[in-house]
Amino acid sequence: MSSNKIFITEDNLYQYVAYLKSEERAATTVEKYIRDIRALADFLNGTEITKEAAILWKDKLKATHEATSVNSMITAVNGFFTFLGLDIKVKLLKIQRKTFLSSAKELTRHEYERLLDAAKSKNNERLYYVMQTICSTGIRVSELRFITVEAVRNGQAEVTNKNKTRTVFIPSNLKTVLLRYAKQNGIITGVIFVTKNGKSIDRSNIWLDMKKLCESANVEPSKVYPHNLRHLFARTFYAKEKDIMKLADSLGHSDVNTTRIYVMGTGAEHRRIIESLGLVKLKYAT
Repeated sequence: MSSNKIFITEDNLYQYVAYLKSEERAATTVEKYIRDIRALADFLNGTEITKEAAILWKDKLKATHEATSVNSMITAVNGFFTFLGLDIKVKLLKIQRKTFLSSAKELTRHEYERLLDAAKSKNNERLYYVMQTICSTGIRVSELRFITVEAVRNGQAEVTNKNKTRTVFIPSNLKTVLLRYAKQNGIITGVIFVTKNGKSIDRSNIWLDMKKLCESANVEPSKVYPHNLRHLFARTFYAKEKDIMKLADSLGHSDVNTTRIYVMGTGAEHRRIIESLGLVKLKYAT
């Protein structure tokens, strides 16, 4: 490592942002990385970057953050260290992979249907079809911009994300309702889900609109966000096909281990399996 002391400055943060953008990192990813690096900068309080200081920061995070969050922040600063040419790499926390999800986080099919009913009762037609589009195709909310009139007519969309392009098939019944929705709203070409100004709708707007449905749909707010619709698609797909590789392709995952997270069942489901094994003798024979 260079003998010169290196500090976190606005200048090298600006350069790192430019580098991340040149690598075509998503805007939300760039924001998150910079936020994490600033958290380290606050801890350093103007002192130089050293491995010892980074480890102390990691230990401080362990007391206030979940292990997955700590690892996410460490990953962000490790990338920054590499960019600066520093021979510093903080080890991630070891986390045993969970075999099931908390039922408090899993959106069920019935809850999804209640959210749709709530959107309909509030006359929010756009949200009604946005939720169905994400849930029936498995796309990310950021990929809604690829759902165009032309793609829907063709029955499939070519979706590009993270330097990968995949074909997303649009179910025939969804195709019918989306074309009717587009026609009713004067959308004859291009992106279907747009604002009044014709711009693609923002993920934060979808998130807020979905949260407004929670009370009337009787669904816990912690379960209601766009990405959970993608998870419901994944679990439903896997329950029907039992082919995790096909699911990984549908979701646009490069690593099948990421896909495994999407198809984890709940603790209640695992409990039902354990209870059904019949390996317990209730009475001791005398």
